[in-house]
Amino acid sequence: MATPTVDQFLDGISRLMKQKDGSQIQDFLHYEPPWPPIYERMVAELRQNYAAAEHNELERKCSKALPAHEEGDGGGSFTSFISFVAKYFAFIRDVDISQLLETHDKLKALLGQASIALSASTGVLILPTVISLSRTLSKLAIGLDKRPDLVANLTSREATIGAEEAGERVTLAEGSANLIREAFKKCASERSGNSSGLDNSGKPEGRRIGIYLMANVCLKLFFHCRKLRSAEQIFALIYQQSPPLALYPAAQRTTFLYYLGRYHFANNHFYRAQLALQEAYYQCHRHATKQRRLVLIYLITSNIILGRFPKPHIYQRPEARGLQEKFEPICRALAKGDIASFRKLTGIDSPSAAWFLHWRILLQITNRCEVIVWRSLARRTFLLSGNRGDASKRTAPTLSIEDVFLLATFLEKRALDIGSESSDDTTSQKASRGEHTNSIFIFPPTPADSPPAQADEKSEAPGGYIDPDLLDCVDPPDPDLPTIETVESMIASLVDQDLLHGFISHSQRRFAITGAKSASPLAVGFPNVWATLKAKMDDEVPGWVKEGQKKAGGTVMHLSGARPVGA
Repeated sequence: MATPTVDQFLDGISRLMKQKDGSQIQDFLHYEPPWPPIYERMVAELRQNYAAAEHNELERKCSKALPAHEEGDGGGSFTSFISFVAKYFAFIRDVDISQLLETHDKLKALLGQASIALSASTGVLILPTVISLSRTLSKLAIGLDKRPDLVANLTSREATIGAEEAGERVTLAEGSANLIREAFKKCASERSGNSSGLDNSGKPEGRRIGIYLMANVCLKLFFHCRKLRSAEQIFALIYQQSPPLALYPAAQRTTFLYYLGRYHFANNHFYRAQLALQEAYYQCHRHATKQRRLVLIYLITSNIILGRFPKPHIYQRPEARGLQEKFEPICRALAKGDIASFRKLTGIDSPSAAWFLHWRILLQITNRCEVIVWRSLARRTFLLSGNRGDASKRTAPTLSIEDVFLLATFLEKRALDIGSESSDDTTSQKASRGEHTNSIFIFPPTPADSPPAQADEKSEAPGGYIDPDLLDCVDPPDPDLPTIETVESMIASLVDQDLLHGFISHSQRRFAITGAKSASPLAVGFPNVWATLKAKMDDEVPGWVKEGQKKAGGTVMHLSGARPVGA
């Protein structure tokens, strides 16, 4: 049973273990074919001398060749690391990359053993290998998740098991993320060294070095499979136990802040999102155009929702190519209070709807920018027909709510194309006006000269056949146009959010601006949206650990529980 190449490999690993050189160990462990020639010989030796049934023999060989403990008194044990090396030999011996699902399972098992070794006192030695394995597993899991033809059998098998166990089915990508998260927890819960987690030079030490590297791999998978609850656990653990983010390399900071911004964006905390995304954009390398574009899309959207529109020069940057035609028409509609254009630009049938849906920002723009477009409509109405008041006569500037109602109704009708259709509208034109979709189940009556239908349960009603599920339905209502009460409540909501400054006279249906004696009614009554919202916020972003910040140790952080802007 001569295995010269395996022996040479083990000698090299043993030397690096004594030198405590984790990076070189990671370079030694190739697990992605094509193998170098020396690894081909090692695989051949393993297949010839150590079959799958002889794994215990293989592990004993590793135990004899590798040190069992660190040198010196009280040195940590290498037992779990030796088991990992034996598992690695089994992996390269048995892996067949043409069978992607089996490769994924074997790689997942290898990472599981590496994670066990990571938890030992000597775990920092295997940290670079765990990070490398996690990245490879993440890439393979996402690739398989995009190939439903390859995972069809796995999906049906998991569905059967899930039905038997009455539990939620975990997708392949989510299962990989959960395993990587366990390794991340071991990095974040490092207890060696001082309480700050920093060495004498002020840098992270021990397994804490891998906190953000592992977190970023986890977050990539969780965002891919849209598991924000799982992502919240990552941010909460970092917020409690991680050293400051600024102590880590720029690439790690940028990636983490991008995902943190995405998380707060998805939870409607747009001010927090723009703070994290703005910092990620600043720190992203100027030549990393693809990454800067990803950040910029969500950064622009967050700022638009907060009433802060991009300057023209932003669109001239390489990473912003094509963004102006998507965002500028919406910004124009918001600034003018043009409800009709805003409805059409954010409608599901708009030319850019597919692009907005792809980036998962359409609903946020549609719902959260509603406040801004109504505020701008009220301001434009005041410019057209508002009473500017007279300071000498102590009369306040006022705005007629009925005037806002007339303009809003006109614009909503324009958005629905009411008044411009012919009497024989097409189905799509009717649908665009909000006609109930269930009208497709209502058929015209049977002509009088037609033969009578059989008297059964499917016979036509006197007015034509109606599906049994729709017998109790009422006719579709007219298009949902605003009422004077709707407009009045909208103005009251803007006052409550401090986007209008004044009060409402409900009896006269007028909005009065207060505090305009020594300043312009426009400036006082219609304060800047961005400045108003910013004044209500602080610069703390849950999940972002900054220098000098006190940690909330031992507490449970509910990052999605705060009231969102514009709610």
